[in-house]
Amino acid sequence: MTSGERRVGSGPGLGSMAGMPTPPVERPDLPQFMTWEELEKLPDEIAGQIELWEGRVVWVRRGPAEHQDYSVELRNALRRCARETMAAQPQHCWRASTETNIFFGSTGKSDFVTPDFLVYRCPEQDYQDIRASAVLIAGEVLSPSNTERDIEAKKARYAGAGIPWYWEVILGRDPRRISTIRAYGLETGHASLPEGVTSLRPANYIVAGEWNSGTSAAIAFDHPFPIHIAWDEIEF
Repeated sequence: MTSGERRVGSGPGLGSMAGMPTPPVERPDLPQFMTWEELEKLPDEIAGQIELWEGRVVWVRRGPAEHQDYSVELRNALRRCARETMAAQPQHCWRASTETNIFFGSTGKSDFVTPDFLVYRCPEQDYQDIRASAVLIAGEVLSPSNTERDIEAKKARYAGAGIPWYWEVILGRDPRRISTIRAYGLETGHASLPEGVTSLRPANYIVAGEWNSGTSAAIAFDHPFPIHIAWDEIEF
């Protein structure tokens, strides 16, 4: 596995690369804190279920196959939009990926999260680790297994790292589809709160755009580059 590459696990509900289900893997008894070097020594099917939050072991919930499929569809659509802008403005270079580790800080690898999809500035070298400072959009596709606590905790990590945009994708049932997409912008100033009240976190996201598949004609947004995605482009 190359440096910074996403480990693909086979936890409950995660399909194989061929789309076939794989049996659940029992979580081993691990220490509460680990280093990246220790994580690399674990089998891929175990390491792929773990993020390190300042060295603390955080087990990642795996969604159903639809979760992975919609992540890929969003990545493909964002990649198309980025490339269209890059063709007209060659001074820019962006990439869109899925399930790629975002490492916090300028050095070290024992503090990272793995969004479902992301957009980032092109690294200077191939196979280079992706640092939070290079990320423009971090996105999560929410499955029924995601709890509000999990979602807010990860969102706070993105905000604390200064990632300017966070996208949240909500899946619907009957019919299966993406029902809602929300784009959150990072608040860079100071919020106005009642006297004597201070913000729990130094950085927070504010909803800057919301699109519903039943009422919105398309996902249309101008940041960090012009984005226009028809709903049928992200269906499968």
